[in-house]
Amino acid sequence: MCTHFCHFSLLEGIFGESKMPEKRTQMTSQKTNRVIFFIRGRAIRRTLCTGFVAFFLSGSYASKAFGIEELLPPFGFRWNDSMARVEAILHGAKAKIVSREKKENREIWTVEGLVHPGLKRTLFTFKARGLIGVELQYEYPEWNIERYNQRMGEIRKYFDEKYGTGKLVSRSRDTDTDVIQTLVGYQWMVGATMLELFYFSAQHDTLVYRTISVDYKAL
Repeated sequence: MCTHFCHFSLLEGIFGESKMPEKRTQMTSQKTNRVIFFIRGRAIRRTLCTGFVAFFLSGSYASKAFGIEELLPPFGFRWNDSMARVEAILHGAKAKIVSREKKENREIWTVEGLVHPGLKRTLFTFKARGLIGVELQYEYPEWNIERYNQRMGEIRKYFDEKYGTGKLVSRSRDTDTDVIQTLVGYQWMVGATMLELFYFSAQHDTLVYRTISVDYKAL
Protein backbone atom coordinates (compact mmCIF):
# COMPACT_ATOMS: atom_id res chain seq x y z
CA MET A 1 0.00 0.00 0.00
CA CYS A 2 2.87 2.36 0.63
CA THR A 3 4.78 1.48 -2.54
CA HIS A 4 4.38 4.91 -4.13
CA PHE A 5 4.98 7.04 -1.06
CA CYS A 6 7.82 4.89 0.29
CA HIS A 7 9.43 4.98 -3.15
CA PHE A 8 9.37 8.76 -3.31
CA SER A 9 10.47 9.27 0.30
CA LEU A 10 13.49 7.08 -0.38
CA LEU A 11 14.25 9.17 -3.44
CA GLU A 12 14.36 12.20 -1.15
CA GLY A 13 17.38 10.64 0.51
CA ILE A 14 18.98 9.83 -2.81
CA PHE A 15 18.47 13.37 -4.11
CA GLY A 16 19.44 15.11 -0.85
CA GLU A 17 21.62 18.19 -0.87
CA SER A 18 25.34 17.64 -1.29
CA LYS A 19 27.74 18.30 1.55
CA MET A 20 30.63 18.74 -0.87
CA PRO A 21 30.03 22.03 -2.73
CA GLU A 22 32.29 22.88 -5.64
CA LYS A 23 33.29 26.33 -6.85
CA ARG A 24 30.53 27.62 -9.11
CA THR A 25 31.49 29.14 -12.45
CA GLN A 26 30.23 32.69 -12.89
CA MET A 27 27.88 33.05 -15.88
CA THR A 28 26.44 36.48 -16.38
CA SER A 29 26.56 37.55 -20.03
CA GLN A 30 23.60 37.56 -22.39
CA LYS A 31 25.47 35.18 -24.68
CA THR A 32 25.83 32.73 -21.81
CA ASN A 33 22.12 32.90 -21.07
CA ARG A 34 21.29 32.17 -24.71
CA VAL A 35 23.62 29.18 -24.71
CA ILE A 36 22.01 27.82 -21.53
CA PHE A 37 18.55 28.16 -23.09
CA PHE A 38 19.72 26.41 -26.27
CA ILE A 39 21.43 23.58 -24.37
CA ARG A 40 18.51 23.05 -21.99
CA GLY A 41 16.04 22.84 -24.87
CA ARG A 42 18.17 20.28 -26.68
CA ALA A 43 18.58 18.31 -23.45
CA ILE A 44 14.82 18.02 -22.98
CA ARG A 45 14.12 17.16 -26.62
CA ARG A 46 16.91 14.61 -26.84
CA THR A 47 15.92 12.87 -23.60
CA LEU A 48 12.29 12.57 -24.69
CA CYS A 49 13.25 11.30 -28.14
CA THR A 50 15.67 8.69 -26.79
CA GLY A 51 13.11 7.38 -24.34
CA PHE A 52 10.47 7.06 -27.05
CA VAL A 53 12.76 5.01 -29.28
CA ALA A 54 13.89 2.84 -26.37
CA PHE A 55 10.28 1.84 -25.65
CA PHE A 56 10.11 -0.11 -28.91
CA LEU A 57 13.41 -1.87 -28.17
CA SER A 58 12.57 -3.04 -24.64
CA GLY A 59 10.60 -5.87 -23.11
CA SER A 60 8.63 -5.97 -19.86
CA TYR A 61 10.83 -7.77 -17.36
CA ALA A 62 10.81 -5.91 -14.04
CA SER A 63 7.11 -6.56 -13.44
CA LYS A 64 7.57 -10.30 -14.01
CA ALA A 65 10.59 -10.60 -11.73
CA PHE A 66 9.38 -8.40 -8.89
CA GLY A 67 5.59 -8.72 -9.07
CA ILE A 68 5.02 -4.96 -9.37
CA GLU A 69 2.04 -4.12 -11.55
CA GLU A 70 2.85 -0.48 -12.34
CA LEU A 71 4.59 2.64 -11.16
CA LEU A 72 2.57 5.60 -9.99
CA PRO A 73 3.66 9.14 -10.83
CA PRO A 74 5.29 11.16 -8.03
CA PHE A 75 3.73 13.81 -5.76
CA GLY A 76 0.53 11.80 -5.28
CA PHE A 77 -0.73 12.08 -8.86
CA ARG A 78 -2.45 9.22 -10.69
CA TRP A 79 -2.27 8.18 -14.31
CA ASN A 80 -4.99 9.78 -16.43
CA ASP A 81 -5.54 12.55 -13.88
CA SER A 82 -7.36 15.41 -15.58
CA MET A 83 -5.62 18.68 -16.39
CA ALA A 84 -7.97 20.41 -13.97
CA ARG A 85 -7.00 18.13 -11.09
CA VAL A 86 -3.27 18.44 -11.81
CA GLU A 87 -3.52 22.22 -12.03
CA ALA A 88 -5.48 22.37 -8.76
CA ILE A 89 -2.86 20.30 -6.95
CA LEU A 90 -0.04 22.40 -8.37
CA HIS A 91 -1.83 25.57 -7.31
CA GLY A 92 -2.24 24.18 -3.80
CA ALA A 93 1.47 23.38 -3.69
CA LYS A 94 2.26 26.97 -4.80
CA ALA A 95 4.01 25.63 -7.91
CA LYS A 96 3.96 27.66 -11.13
CA ILE A 97 3.15 26.44 -14.63
CA VAL A 98 5.69 28.43 -16.64
CA SER A 99 4.74 27.07 -20.07
CA ARG A 100 2.12 24.95 -21.86
CA GLU A 101 3.26 23.49 -25.17
CA LYS A 102 1.10 21.51 -27.58
CA LYS A 103 2.81 18.84 -29.69
CA GLU A 104 0.55 16.90 -32.06
CA ASN A 105 -1.93 15.09 -29.79
CA ARG A 106 -0.12 15.89 -26.55
CA GLU A 107 0.30 18.86 -24.25
CA ILE A 108 3.38 19.38 -22.08
CA TRP A 109 3.45 21.64 -19.02
CA THR A 110 6.71 22.90 -17.57
CA VAL A 111 6.34 23.46 -13.84
CA GLU A 112 8.67 25.10 -11.34
CA GLY A 113 8.36 25.42 -7.58
CA LEU A 114 7.64 21.83 -6.51
CA VAL A 115 9.71 21.27 -3.38
CA HIS A 116 12.24 18.46 -3.63
CA PRO A 117 16.03 18.62 -3.13
CA GLY A 118 17.73 19.65 -6.37
CA LEU A 119 14.50 19.65 -8.42
CA LYS A 120 14.74 22.43 -11.00
CA ARG A 121 11.61 21.76 -13.07
CA THR A 122 8.97 19.11 -13.72
CA LEU A 123 7.38 18.26 -17.08
CA PHE A 124 3.79 16.98 -17.08
CA THR A 125 2.62 15.31 -20.31
CA PHE A 126 -1.08 14.91 -21.16
CA LYS A 127 -2.85 12.97 -23.89
CA ALA A 128 -6.60 13.39 -24.42
CA ARG A 129 -6.38 15.72 -21.40
CA GLY A 130 -5.24 12.86 -19.16
CA LEU A 131 -1.85 12.58 -17.41
CA ILE A 132 0.53 10.11 -19.10
CA GLY A 133 3.99 11.32 -18.06
CA VAL A 134 5.91 13.12 -15.32
CA GLU A 135 9.59 14.00 -15.78
CA LEU A 136 11.65 15.30 -12.87
CA GLN A 137 14.71 17.34 -13.89
CA TYR A 138 17.40 17.86 -11.26
CA GLU A 139 20.26 20.35 -11.40
CA TYR A 140 23.06 20.91 -8.88
CA PRO A 141 25.06 23.98 -9.98
CA GLU A 142 27.83 23.46 -7.40
CA TRP A 143 28.54 19.87 -8.39
CA ASN A 144 31.32 18.65 -10.66
CA ILE A 145 31.09 15.68 -13.01
CA GLU A 146 32.38 13.24 -10.37
CA ARG A 147 29.54 14.17 -8.01
CA TYR A 148 26.98 13.77 -10.80
CA ASN A 149 28.42 10.34 -11.65
CA GLN A 150 28.18 9.32 -8.02
CA ARG A 151 24.55 10.41 -7.82
CA MET A 152 23.68 8.56 -11.04
CA GLY A 153 25.21 5.42 -9.58
CA GLU A 154 23.19 5.77 -6.38
CA ILE A 155 19.88 6.24 -8.19
CA ARG A 156 20.54 3.45 -10.66
CA LYS A 157 21.43 1.06 -7.82
CA TYR A 158 18.20 1.92 -6.01
CA PHE A 159 16.06 1.31 -9.09
CA ASP A 160 17.95 -1.90 -9.96
CA GLU A 161 17.29 -3.30 -6.50
CA LYS A 162 13.61 -2.37 -6.66
CA TYR A 163 12.70 -3.17 -10.28
CA GLY A 164 15.45 -5.41 -11.61
CA THR A 165 18.50 -4.52 -13.68
CA GLY A 166 17.80 -1.52 -15.86
CA LYS A 167 18.49 -1.58 -19.57
CA LEU A 168 21.14 0.75 -20.98
CA VAL A 169 19.32 2.71 -23.69
CA SER A 170 21.84 5.45 -24.40
CA ARG A 171 25.55 6.12 -23.96
CA SER A 172 26.76 8.75 -26.39
CA ARG A 173 29.17 11.65 -26.66
CA ASP A 174 28.68 14.12 -29.50
CA THR A 175 31.69 16.27 -30.40
CA ASP A 176 30.62 17.23 -33.93
CA THR A 177 29.66 20.81 -32.97
CA ASP A 178 31.02 23.50 -30.66
CA VAL A 179 28.64 22.16 -27.98
CA ILE A 180 29.97 18.85 -26.63
CA GLN A 181 27.05 16.70 -25.51
CA THR A 182 27.00 13.55 -23.38
CA LEU A 183 23.91 11.41 -22.78
CA VAL A 184 23.63 8.29 -20.59
CA GLY A 185 20.27 6.63 -19.99
CA TYR A 186 18.73 3.57 -18.35
CA GLN A 187 15.22 2.17 -18.53
CA TRP A 188 12.98 -0.05 -16.40
CA MET A 189 9.71 -1.53 -17.69
CA VAL A 190 7.15 -2.08 -14.92
CA GLY A 191 3.89 -3.53 -16.19
CA ALA A 192 2.18 -0.90 -18.33
CA THR A 193 4.52 1.83 -17.10
CA MET A 194 8.09 2.82 -17.81
CA LEU A 195 10.77 4.50 -15.70
CA GLU A 196 13.80 6.19 -17.24
CA LEU A 197 16.92 7.70 -15.72
CA PHE A 198 19.09 10.05 -17.79
CA TYR A 199 22.24 12.07 -17.28
CA PHE A 200 22.82 14.82 -19.84
CA SER A 201 25.68 17.30 -20.06
CA ALA A 202 26.60 19.94 -22.62
CA GLN A 203 29.70 22.09 -22.68
CA HIS A 204 30.36 25.21 -24.73
CA ASP A 205 33.79 26.69 -24.02
CA THR A 206 33.84 27.19 -20.22
CA LEU A 207 30.06 26.98 -19.87
CA VAL A 208 28.77 23.61 -18.65
CA TYR A 209 25.16 22.50 -18.25
CA ARG A 210 24.32 19.22 -16.49
CA THR A 211 21.05 17.60 -15.50
CA ILE A 212 19.71 14.32 -14.15
CA SER A 213 16.16 13.39 -15.11
CA VAL A 214 13.80 10.74 -13.74
CA ASP A 215 10.92 10.11 -16.13
CA TYR A 216 7.70 8.23 -15.28
CA LYS A 217 5.53 7.19 -18.26
CA ALA A 218 2.23 5.38 -18.71
CA LEU A 219 2.29 3.28 -21.89
